[in-house]
Amino acid sequence: MQEIILPYTKSDSMYSLEDGEFAVKTARRFIEAAVTGNEIKVDDIPDIFNKKSGVFVTINTYPKQNLRGCIGYIEPIFPLIEGLGRASKSAALDDPRFPQVKKEELNNLVVEVSLLTPPELIQVKRTKQYIKEIEIGRDGLIVERGLRKGLLLPQVPIEWKWKVEEFLSHTCMKAGLLPDCWLEENTKIYKFSAEIFSEVEPKGKIVEKKLKE
Repeated sequence: MQEIILPYTKSDSMYSLEDGEFAVKTARRFIEAAVTGNEIKVDDIPDIFNKKSGVFVTINTYPKQNLRGCIGYIEPIFPLIEGLGRASKSAALDDPRFPQVKKEELNNLVVEVSLLTPPELIQVKRTKQYIKEIEIGRDGLIVERGLRKGLLLPQVPIEWKWKVEEFLSHTCMKAGLLPDCWLEENTKIYKFSAEIFSEVEPKGKIVEKKLKE
């Protein structure tokens, strides 16, 4: 991972609700096309979707809201529209934790899109200081050590009601490391933020999810 070492501040919103609606509706189109074996053409793409950006697509069951698939790109390596398409298809068909989404499921799933800022390396003098540098409701985390890397989106600790230390521990475990690996000096911790847009119900109203006011 290329390290971006900057003072961390969450920028003002980059994406409007209209952008979020486009992202979610287009992600659903990509998902449905992947599941049914069809191709789609996306027209009238907003300019901001031609810029490189990280993106994650999450599929949940409805109404229970159980995770059904989640794949994405933390680094801005693709134009957003391309990353959105790749992540949507992979969330439906290639998440190794779940069987492929079937056609008969599509009307009972809700789609969520997280539009990401680039990850930034957190620099501290002592590893216990990570706790003061991370804010629940603002930050997503990446833990990296050697070839192992784990990522959790900003909404995850909200959903599980974790405190910062728990968030760090679970991100370590996501990387296949021990829960306290974040206390070791050879472990790198990155943080990022996200603007999150989601269907309220399958093919229904799209809202921006506010994790922290």
